[in-house]
Amino acid sequence: MNTESLVQYLDEYLSIKGFPDYAHAQNGLQVEGPTEVRRAAVAVDGSEAVIQEAVSRGVDILIVHHGLFWDGQAKVVGPRFRKLRALIEGKVALYSAHLPLDAHSEVGNCAVLCRALGWSPKERFGSHQDHDIGWWCEVEYERDALVDHVGKVVGGPVRLIAGGAEHVYRVGLVTGAAANLIPEASRQGLDTLITGEGPHHTYHDAMEYGVNALYAGHYATETWGVRALGSHLEERFDLQQEFIDIPTGL
Repeated sequence: MNTESLVQYLDEYLSIKGFPDYAHAQNGLQVEGPTEVRRAAVAVDGSEAVIQEAVSRGVDILIVHHGLFWDGQAKVVGPRFRKLRALIEGKVALYSAHLPLDAHSEVGNCAVLCRALGWSPKERFGSHQDHDIGWWCEVEYERDALVDHVGKVVGGPVRLIAGGAEHVYRVGLVTGAAANLIPEASRQGLDTLITGEGPHHTYHDAMEYGVNALYAGHYATETWGVRALGSHLEERFDLQQEFIDIPTGL
């Protein structure tokens, strides 16, 4: 498949252009590669370990959730130099989709994880610069049973801050690091927020706003989008693709 055509499709399908993100997220094609794509890989992080693995597998394009250039620095030194050198010498293009992939209604991290949990997303929840990112769902669980269920689905430990009710009926879900949404969850009448991680002060936010906070791991909650996107590309374009799984445990 022509690389330019694939990039154009991804840009349109994920609504890359005009979707607000962090200042230096740089969604879209970050590093050019070969003109034709035969094999693709998807991964959560554009880390040196992931890039080296992509090169060793002989893929033509690597699609990641967390790309390069987050610090906004123009210098190409240290790890950044090694990453770029590996991509260029290995002839691997790098494509990144951050918040657009979190938010997507079909292959987005939030929507796919909701469905994996066995829930139907009801309405949007959690926004960034007036663009919806996550969802909330109607459920019925005892709080401890919900923690167990989420842990089984994401395949890892779930940290509970028990600030809300023991009987859970309305759950907001935004993957990654969205604990700042605890006040918004309270305002919308949600009793529980599921996300990946949160800073120290969010313990007090959960207790004071009366919301259960479940931290299920940043990495563990964000494998869903890239894997769904890879499957979508495989089905639509008969493109060989694989998931590079290098968990951080965080």
